[in-house]
Amino acid sequence: MTRAGLRTTAVLAVAALGLAACSSSGGAQKSDDDTSGGGGAAAGTPKYKITLVTHASAGDTFWDIVRKGAEAAAKKDNVELQYVNNDNASQQATLIQNAVDAKVDGIAVTMPNVGPLTTAIANAEAAKIPVIGLNAGYNDWKAQKLIGYFGQDETIAGQAGGKRLADEGAKKVLCVIQTQGQSQLEDRCKAITTGLGSAGSVENIYVNGTDAAATQSTITAKLQQDKTIDHVVTLGAPIALIAVDSVKEAGSSAKIATFDTNGELVAAIKDGSVEWAIDQQPYLQGYEAIDSLWLYLTNANTIGGGEAVLTGPAFIDSSNIDAVSQYAKAGTR
Repeated sequence: MTRAGLRTTAVLAVAALGLAACSSSGGAQKSDDDTSGGGGAAAGTPKYKITLVTHASAGDTFWDIVRKGAEAAAKKDNVELQYVNNDNASQQATLIQNAVDAKVDGIAVTMPNVGPLTTAIANAEAAKIPVIGLNAGYNDWKAQKLIGYFGQDETIAGQAGGKRLADEGAKKVLCVIQTQGQSQLEDRCKAITTGLGSAGSVENIYVNGTDAAATQSTITAKLQQDKTIDHVVTLGAPIALIAVDSVKEAGSSAKIATFDTNGELVAAIKDGSVEWAIDQQPYLQGYEAIDSLWLYLTNANTIGGGEAVLTGPAFIDSSNIDAVSQYAKAGTR
């Protein structure tokens, strides 16, 4: 599969790419009068209230990019946006129910573990509050009767990564899962195994992604134990950066690749400590989730024709990192 063939993006990507935003730190909260983010004058439509509920863990800078996209769309669309997050599925369900009880006009939600969210989502729909999915929940959004979904098919993304590893001569791949119980992470490693095929093997290892020191220790110990590991694949940019230190500490020659990006990860690709990243365009996911709800509320539009709108995968590597880096500095890639 060529890099060009992988670039499946949302229908409205061109509009989103025209937006600029300034940077924010991992997990930083913003005041309601914050004016950062892209977009021009606000729309003249009524001011709607939309809640974005994600499974973001504290300090995971990936979600700052999703949030920037959502805020840019909210600014353009005259939307009052509330961003809330919890990496515990039961707590995430409570956040969705809180939005229902507050009688918001729309809800955007990630669904890495859909089971505990089902009742709250159904309550939103019973209250005639439109719900849209993004980032996680590709296999579940239709069953939950959401009006649309923006994200990547983790099977397609993982298989593309596995195929690239095979082409690069990988024989033993360590796939690092930073949170147990999240279906999209498990799907990535499973699909990498499929994509790699008979060229090599994949071993999964679980770490606590919220504990950097423990994560580094676990990866380092595994690399010291098994010298045949020639590639480490992480499922998030912060874990990739930890893996860089683990490889050095273990005296390993393993190469590192990852899913997802942030500003520091872009720098790591530039200096060669990370080979490549599979990009699902988180800014676009946040932007389109909010913008599509606005379109639904103002004009009964839906996007995707009953199918998910894919925002990835695309590879970021040494061949295109310079083009991406300027946007990473702005916090939008």
